[in-house]
Amino acid sequence: MTISNYSYRADPNVPKFDERKITLVMDGDCALCSWGARNIARFDHSDQFRIAIVSSELGSSLLNHYGLDPKDPDSWLLLDKGEAFTSMPAILRASRHLGWVRYVLAPLGWLPRGWQDWLYQRIARNRYRVFGRSELCALPDANLRRKLIV
Repeated sequence: MTISNYSYRADPNVPKFDERKITLVMDGDCALCSWGARNIARFDHSDQFRIAIVSSELGSSLLNHYGLDPKDPDSWLLLDKGEAFTSMPAILRASRHLGWVRYVLAPLGWLPRGWQDWLYQRIARNRYRVFGRSELCALPDANLRRKLIV
């Protein structure tokens, strides 16, 4: 399914948000996602990112707009200049803006897309069992609080 850039603007179910920032929609209960969000807040020195939790009004409406299920563990979304990215391409796109992190994750971009999808799905589907649960919004530091869209 191809959706044009900024298509969410015409969707009455998607609340307005600061689309000048790179917007991430991620699970707020996953320990791996919480760790990722905290590191994004830590390494986003140019303040480019905002994070919406899947269960938030903005998060769930954006996922629904792009045909993603907010209850599906594969649902991870990045919006950059109105363009939507999901799963491993979204993670790799985010890492490009986080200094040295891009070099750590860059080899994943060398994998064929099918392998990237397979790897992402394995991690996403097993994330609670392997990494546990950790509430993203529970006592976040000031840096992370500033990035959260609630």
